[in-house]
Amino acid sequence: MIRRFRRRGNAPSSLSPDQAVVDAFRAMLAALQPPEPWTPGSARDISLRIGPFVERAQTRPGDDHGPDMIAVALVHPDTPHASAYLHGHQLGYTERGWLRCETAAILGFWQPGYAALTHAAAGLPLPDDVGMEPAHYALHIEARKRDNSLDGYTLLRLGPYTQTRHTQQDHDRLTAALDGRATTLVPGHRVSVRYAPFDVSNHQLFTDPYQADPVALQDAAVAGVSA
Repeated sequence: MIRRFRRRGNAPSSLSPDQAVVDAFRAMLAALQPPEPWTPGSARDISLRIGPFVERAQTRPGDDHGPDMIAVALVHPDTPHASAYLHGHQLGYTERGWLRCETAAILGFWQPGYAALTHAAAGLPLPDDVGMEPAHYALHIEARKRDNSLDGYTLLRLGPYTQTRHTQQDHDRLTAALDGRATTLVPGHRVSVRYAPFDVSNHQLFTDPYQADPVALQDAAVAGVSA
C-alpha cells in the first residue's frame, strides 16, 4: 500500500533561525554597503580600518597637516551608551588619546552597521600597535585685547605634550600663576592660556615644556614683552 504524506505548509518552529543571528547578518550586510564618503570639517564620527577590523573614531578639528592628516580618538562602537565606557576601557579604547591618522585610511562616515566589524563586537582588545602615532598637544600663552576683540598675539607656545594629564597639569599651573595678574602683565591686554594641537610643521616655534619650569617660561615671555 502506498501511503501519501501531506506536506506541511510551515516548517517546525525549532528550525527557525535565531533572531540574534539574523540581526547580526543584516548588520553585516549593512556594513558591507559602500560607505558615505568622509569630508573634512565635519563633526560626524568616522570609520577607519585597523587590520582586518573597522573601528569608530571621532575627529579633532584644526589638525596641522591639512587634508592629508587628522587627529582622531578611537571610541567604542556603542558610544554614547553608558555600558560602552566600561567595555571600551576593558578593551583599550579609552587609553589611546588622540592619534594622528592619515586621511587616506578613512573609509567614510560611521554607520551603526559597522559595529559588527569592530574589535569590540569580536570581544577582542585593540592591538598595541594600531598603526597611528600619538597626536601631541600644546599650550598657547596669549595676550588678547581687553575690548573683547580677537586682536593680540601669542607670547609662548609650549609643546609637544604626549599625555593629556601633563597638558592639564601645566594648564592649571599656568592659569593659577596668572590669577589676579592676567589684566596687568601686558598693558591693554588680558593674558590667558589655551589648549591647541601641536603643529609639527612649525615645531621650531614651540618650547619644550619638559626642559624647564613652564611658569618660569611664561614669566620670562611676559617680561620680554613688557620690557
